[in-house]
Amino acid sequence: MAHRKNHRKLNTGNTHLRLVKNGDPEPGDRKSAGVRKEKLRFNKGRRTAILSVTLLLLLAVLAGGYEYIIHNYTVTTVYVEGNVHYTNEEIMEMVMGGRFGHNSLFLALKYKDKGMEDIPFIQTMDVEIEAKDTIRITVYEKALAGYVSYLGRYVYFDKDGIVVETSTEQTKGIPQVTGLKFDHVILHEVLPVENPEVFDEVLDISQQLGKYSMAADKIYFDADYNITLLFGDAKVALGNDQYIDEKIMKLQYILPNLIGKAGTLDMREYSEDTKSYSFDQN
Repeated sequence: MAHRKNHRKLNTGNTHLRLVKNGDPEPGDRKSAGVRKEKLRFNKGRRTAILSVTLLLLLAVLAGGYEYIIHNYTVTTVYVEGNVHYTNEEIMEMVMGGRFGHNSLFLALKYKDKGMEDIPFIQTMDVEIEAKDTIRITVYEKALAGYVSYLGRYVYFDKDGIVVETSTEQTKGIPQVTGLKFDHVILHEVLPVENPEVFDEVLDISQQLGKYSMAADKIYFDADYNITLLFGDAKVALGNDQYIDEKIMKLQYILPNLIGKAGTLDMREYSEDTKSYSFDQN
C-alpha cells in the first residue's frame, strides 16, 4: 500500500515530469534529427532525379528505334501475282492500307502465319516479306467457271454450279453463260438449272479455251444444250458436247481470222479429216 501511494504522488505531484515516447529524439539530439531529415530529403530528390534521367534515356532510345524502323523498313517494291478480278493497286490497298501499312516489319507481324480472307472473289492472300523494302503478295482467287446475269447483277459460279459471288462488276476472263433457265439465286448454293451437268460442260470449255490462250465473251446454250461461243461479233457454233476438246483445239488456228468480223463459223460437224469450216458472214 505504501508503494502505491508513493507511486501516485510521483505521477501527480511532479509538474516537471515528461513522458518520452518511442521514436522521439532525446533532449540534446535535435541537431541529429535535423541532419536525418535533410538526408531523407536529399535521398528522395536524388532518386527522383535518377528516375527522371532514366526515363528520358528510355524515351530517347525508343524514339531512336522508332525512327530507325520507319526509315529503314519502308516498302518500296511490291510483287503481286495470281490476281484477275482485282487490279494490282486494289490488292496493294487491301494489304497495305492503314497506318504503318508501308512498313515491312509491321506487315511481317500483322500477317505472320496467316493470310487475308473474307474478301469477295478471293480464297486467301499470302503476304511474304522478301526483304526489308520488298514484299510479295500472292492472291488465290476462287475458282470461277462462269457467270450469269440476274436482276442487274453478275452471278458467278464455280465448277459445281455453286454461286460463289454476286457483283455489279464484270470480271475479265470469265465467260458469261446464257440460255440457262432458273428462277432464283442463293449465294453458296447450286444455281437451280434444269440440267446440272451443264456446269461440267462450262468448266471443260473454259479450261480448253484457256489452254490455247482464248477467252470467249459468252457461252450460249440453246434449248437442246447445243453450244455456241461468242467472240465479239463472231459466233462459233460447236453443236453438242461431242468432240468439244478437238473442236476447240482446231479453233485456235481459225480464231485469229475471225477477229473484227461479224458472222457464224459452223463447227457442228467434226471429223479428223475436216480441213475447213464454213463462215456465214453477216
